[in-house]
Amino acid sequence: MSSSLQCIDCAQQYPVERVIYACESCGGTLDVAHDFTSTPAKITRALFDDRLGALDSPYSSGVWRFKELVYPDIDDGQIVTRGEGNTNLYQLPRIAAYVGVDALLLKHEGENPTGSFKDRGMTSGVTHARRLGMERVACASTGNTSASMASYAALAGMQGIIFLQNTAIALGKLAQGIAYGGTCLQINADFDRNMTLVRQVAERLGIYVLNSINPFRLEGQKTIMFEALQQLRWQVPDWIVVPGGNLGNSSAFGKALLEMHQIGLIDRLPRLAIVQAEGANPLYRHFAGGFRDFQPVKAETIATAIKIGDPVNLRKAIRALEWTGGVVEQVSDQLIMDAKAIVDSVGIGCEPASACSVAGTRKLVERGIIKRGDSVLGVLTGHVLKDPQATIGYHADDLPGIAPKLRNPMLSAEDDLEQIVALLA
Repeated sequence: MSSSLQCIDCAQQYPVERVIYACESCGGTLDVAHDFTSTPAKITRALFDDRLGALDSPYSSGVWRFKELVYPDIDDGQIVTRGEGNTNLYQLPRIAAYVGVDALLLKHEGENPTGSFKDRGMTSGVTHARRLGMERVACASTGNTSASMASYAALAGMQGIIFLQNTAIALGKLAQGIAYGGTCLQINADFDRNMTLVRQVAERLGIYVLNSINPFRLEGQKTIMFEALQQLRWQVPDWIVVPGGNLGNSSAFGKALLEMHQIGLIDRLPRLAIVQAEGANPLYRHFAGGFRDFQPVKAETIATAIKIGDPVNLRKAIRALEWTGGVVEQVSDQLIMDAKAIVDSVGIGCEPASACSVAGTRKLVERGIIKRGDSVLGVLTGHVLKDPQATIGYHADDLPGIAPKLRNPMLSAEDDLEQIVALLA
């Protein structure tokens, strides 16, 4: 199978061996374009179903099980994998009742090795970096990307370089980047500025960028949809709901769904709903304005993983919305943290940004856009321990501007049996 890099705007193509993140002709973002008609193996449901439960790498990975749809030409020996993917799909009646639908499923990407969906994109991105012979890789990060990149870079024997803002960093994420040996640079700038800086520094020093501007990252993230639809026995839900920050996931989901439909793995496309925090809502504003005049925003939200005001995958996300007849919604930090408390209370937990899927579904049901009888698949993007400060602050009623409606307060007692019994009785 032949693959190439292709501009999503002007269709200019480049060899995959080129280190390039934008079209040289028009500046557009790039896709990895695969010629599925030339593959020697027939791409069918049975091909992927037969690999379920594989014990040997790379097909034991929930990404590389779908190798023909991700990176068909890569040699198995070059793949850098931690057995990512294979995350659970939960049917949770209490959360379905909370959002107001009869059928809700949540796919928990926080169950990946470093605790977020980023591992799916990093296995493909670092694998391509290895193919290119790179020794150093870099990213700008609000936390999850840095944790994942540092892990996979270490696994591949590369130096991972992380550009971090110097405020509002979730310690669970920062700790991972340091633990995995990443070179961490705290810079007095927000994520969007750091994204510009990392690209400039990488060009100057010959470092490979592994943010989602890198099209190979999104090829790995496509497998969230491949795996979810396989878990649903290739039956398509009415809605896919996903948080929106830098818009890599929503872009990857649109590409994955279109490819599955074109190949014949699914018989229709679901509708995509992208949910942003009110304080970091540039796509929502653009959508509400009919996509006429995009304006970045100064991002501010408790959901640090999506605290992004100028998303690099804007055009790809709009394309995904157009393909699927999708919508964009915004939710307040109050709604995010209440939804997170609901998810946490059923025993699976998530970081704040993940809860946008639940909060957004509830709001779209209230608006009558999602109907009670619609089937909904929501994606939880990160583990509950990614941001323990937010969890503890909510239940301690210590988060400015947020009233914890679902608070689970800490109890305290003296070393006194009768006092403890009285409290628990």
